[in-house]
Amino acid sequence: MADFIEAFEKTMGHEGTYAKDPDDTGGETYKGISRRYNPEWKGWVIIDKVKSHAKFPRILNSLPDLQDEVKSFYKQYYWDINKLDRFESQVIAEELFDTGVNMGRNRAAKFLQESLNYLNRNEKSFDDLAVDGIIGPATLRCLSFILLQNEEDLLLKVLNVLQGHFYLQYMKRNPSQEKFMRGWFNRVNLTSK
Repeated sequence: MADFIEAFEKTMGHEGTYAKDPDDTGGETYKGISRRYNPEWKGWVIIDKVKSHAKFPRILNSLPDLQDEVKSFYKQYYWDINKLDRFESQVIAEELFDTGVNMGRNRAAKFLQESLNYLNRNEKSFDDLAVDGIIGPATLRCLSFILLQNEEDLLLKVLNVLQGHFYLQYMKRNPSQEKFMRGWFNRVNLTSK
C-alpha cells in the first residue's frame, strides 16, 4: 500500500516555502497552503507570530510545530480524503497527491476516474465510473484492475495529459498565470521510471 511520507516529501520538493505573490490566485501561501482558501489552518497563527522576526520567512522551516501542522494538513485533507493509503501503486498515489495539492483534491480524483474510464476498453473491462471526484470502492476496484493489467505507466500518462491540458486551458483563461507555467509543468511526468 502507498506511503504518505514518501509522497509528502516528493510533493514538498515542488512546493516552495513562504510566498505572497500578487499574481498568485492563492494569495499568501506557505508550502502550498493558501491563506485565501485555508484561512482557518492553524499554521497561520504560528506564521503571524514570527512575521516581525529578522529572519522571516527563512525561520519558518525551522519551526517544528509549523512543520507538524503542514504535514497534518496534507495528510488529512489531501491524502486521507482520497484514500491514497489504499492504493496498490505508490506512483499513482503520489501522482494523485501531488495533483491534488496543486489543483485540488476533487479535481485529482476526477482525473483518476476519467483516466480509468479511458482505459476500460469501451466498458469491456468495467463499466464507466461516475466522474464525481469521490474515490470509493468502485474507483479502487477499477484502479486495481488496471494495475493487474500492468498498465500503471499508461494510467500515469493519461493522468498527466489531463493535468497538462488543464494547465494550458487555465493559462488561456488567465494569461497572468503563465508565469507559473514552468513550475506547473515540472509536475507533469509522463513515466514512472
